[in-house]
Amino acid sequence: MNPLFGGNTLKLGLFCTNGPGASQTLAPEAHETSWDMSLRTARAADRAGFEAVVPFARWKGYPENRPQHRSGRVLDPFTWAAGIAAATENIGVFATSHAPTLHPIVAAKQAATVDHISGGRFALNVVGGWNRPELEMFGAPMREHDERYDHLAEWLQVIRRLWSESDEFDFHGRFFDVVGGVSEPKPVQSAIPIMNAGGSPRGMRFAAEHADLCFVIVHSEDEDAIRDQIQGYKQMAREEFGREVRVWTHTVVVQSDSQAEAEAYYRRFSVEQEDVESVDAWMRLQGANTEVMPPAVLQAMRQRFAAGAGGFPLVGTAETVAERLGTLSRAGIEGALLTWVDYDTGIADFTRDVLPLLEEAGLRAPVGRSAPSIGRTEPAVIG
Repeated sequence: MNPLFGGNTLKLGLFCTNGPGASQTLAPEAHETSWDMSLRTARAADRAGFEAVVPFARWKGYPENRPQHRSGRVLDPFTWAAGIAAATENIGVFATSHAPTLHPIVAAKQAATVDHISGGRFALNVVGGWNRPELEMFGAPMREHDERYDHLAEWLQVIRRLWSESDEFDFHGRFFDVVGGVSEPKPVQSAIPIMNAGGSPRGMRFAAEHADLCFVIVHSEDEDAIRDQIQGYKQMAREEFGREVRVWTHTVVVQSDSQAEAEAYYRRFSVEQEDVESVDAWMRLQGANTEVMPPAVLQAMRQRFAAGAGGFPLVGTAETVAERLGTLSRAGIEGALLTWVDYDTGIADFTRDVLPLLEEAGLRAPVGRSAPSIGRTEPAVIG
């Protein structure tokens, strides 16, 4: 069974280790992109019992006419996933794909191959495509916002048919024409899990209808408000599509011996050492999404993006980090992807200090003693 559907109440994973990490910072301890870093952090997370390692897809860095900028130095997610799958034993391994950059026949074959390499531990994070310079590089159109999800739905429909149907089939849709479609071998899993991050109303509907794992950016620090955000997703999936989904988020971890030290370091790397050029470019790419925000909200969003791609901040002592993860769990978050400026030190400290607290809280079973399986959430009709 894919570890994503194991019994731990709060699943844990790594995020963005196929590149320079999630932080847009000039801090000297920040990682540069390397296979060695990817490999050793994935193995460390595997030994610690984490359930997932999730790469991101990036074809071009954020600043214009800066082809060497670190934000664009990102290893290909599928070939990266194949290597990670071969080098680990238990952790779930994702690839991330923008639909406009990869034909569904190729994506289906690559995904099935990694699923075989991993022994059924693969999952796919699907993205509609939003970064205009990247799409222009591919000669792909920058579709209207809602149309991107129509395209992504058709792309995923073709892939799922290739994964499941034994006979050749023809498909003639709005975006794709497939004649005599077939893909062998099939995946090891009966259905490869799908993750999608949909934040807009149309994006939420896509994830509620098609994804097994809905990936959200948590908007609030208040537990009740977070619960409302999560329940909105789950209610939409249940009432409109007859499905049960699980909701994950990503975080940025700053763990220290004192709250003051953690907060000072968080400010240092995300404000004082912010990669201003990169963050400015990202803000321009967001366009109208940022123009309507009040200045205070915009500044807070900017810092969170610089710190860790907008992730929920887990800043403080080990006890504070565990407590904030508990807040997310009580609000309905079922999986948290973790990022650090320095992944090596961060994973070691988290494993030593925070994991035991999560075990004491009943959120995770100790490594080596698995929690009871709670089964796969299938996209089946309720009732």
